[in-house]
Amino acid sequence: MSESFDIAIVGSGLAGSALACAIIAGAAAQSTPLRIALIDARSLMGSLPACDEGINDFDSRVSALTVASQALLTDIGVWPAIAEQRISAFKKMQVWDGEGTGEVSFDAADVRAPVLGHIVENRVTVAALINHLKSSPYVHSFNDQAVAHLRLSENTTETSEIELEDGTVIHSQLVVAADGANSPLREMAGFQVREWDYEHDALVCTVAVEKSHQQTAWQRFTSYGPLAFLPLTVKNSDKHYCSIVWSQTRDQTAAAMAMDDADFCAALSQAFEHRLGRVECCSERNSFPLQQRHAVDYVKPGFALIADAAHSIHPLAGQGINLGFADVKALSECILAAHKRGQSVGDLAMLKRYQRQRKGDNLAMMAAVEGFKRLFAPIPLPLRWLRNAGMSGLQQQAKLKNRIIKYAMGII
Repeated sequence: MSESFDIAIVGSGLAGSALACAIIAGAAAQSTPLRIALIDARSLMGSLPACDEGINDFDSRVSALTVASQALLTDIGVWPAIAEQRISAFKKMQVWDGEGTGEVSFDAADVRAPVLGHIVENRVTVAALINHLKSSPYVHSFNDQAVAHLRLSENTTETSEIELEDGTVIHSQLVVAADGANSPLREMAGFQVREWDYEHDALVCTVAVEKSHQQTAWQRFTSYGPLAFLPLTVKNSDKHYCSIVWSQTRDQTAAAMAMDDADFCAALSQAFEHRLGRVECCSERNSFPLQQRHAVDYVKPGFALIADAAHSIHPLAGQGINLGFADVKALSECILAAHKRGQSVGDLAMLKRYQRQRKGDNLAMMAAVEGFKRLFAPIPLPLRWLRNAGMSGLQQQAKLKNRIIKYAMGII
């Protein structure tokens, strides 16, 4: 079987589904539709399990969505569905050095904003995006179908060809890889990638804590890596939940994964200096390796990389999917502008405009996160003193802090 589309998006996660929504929304405004194939090796999840607000009902993978990401999701029509399900606004952020006295706080009120952002479970966002796409006659989903072969066109007069595992052949002017950090499609297309392994893993789970999280995102930098407690809000509940991301060496993470729940909660409480009192219980734990990757190029004729397929960073700043959504915004705008002009959506000159818009910003954020991580790596006592003095100094610099807040929110 062979089918033709204008665009084939491989990967129906956060970025891939958002890109399909953004293109459909923009093309509708132009009154000329674009047909999209949405391909995923997994089943597309458009529904959520019933939630009785137990600790295991939360998704262990969450995202700290910025104001800019919220604006994109609002523009494509899915934010109301996300907010209806379950979101957790955070108004403050507290960061401190576990090896000293340095501490910095950030507050949305300082920049006259209602919130710094929202903690949202990934499955909540994905479900809202997929449900939104189900109402469009211009999106065809290919579920449980991995890409077996890829043949890229060499010019815009030809279409690229994707063959799925069941033998279905899809022709399209543009192929977009949104299939994650270990993107098989990126490898098939022959993109070069610069990458390095942090030799750390991130442990994630949901915990119930003794004290209120105060709508604050908390982060302690230990000598081995950052530990974040991200606020989760449940309506009509007096329980205090947080999503945690604990970055440690692989051996330390393996030891933490092997603990029983009581020992793990005790170790986590101590590592977090009991800032929110005792960790009372935890959900099932998961872990994943931490690596940084960046594709040398994001585009080829008729092909583009977005989000983690193009770049992945350490989660300490919570900027991964926010960079991905910024890619979605830039690429969708370039595609829609080309479509309006009657230009092929696989045109290389158009795709290079997307690359120019995003590559510099992504590299800048990756460099900042890498520098921040190295700053909090184990260092001699005199340098630790300077680090703590620097944090204390930053706490007194209102203008600089406000600029950092706005940059992190995606509004400058």
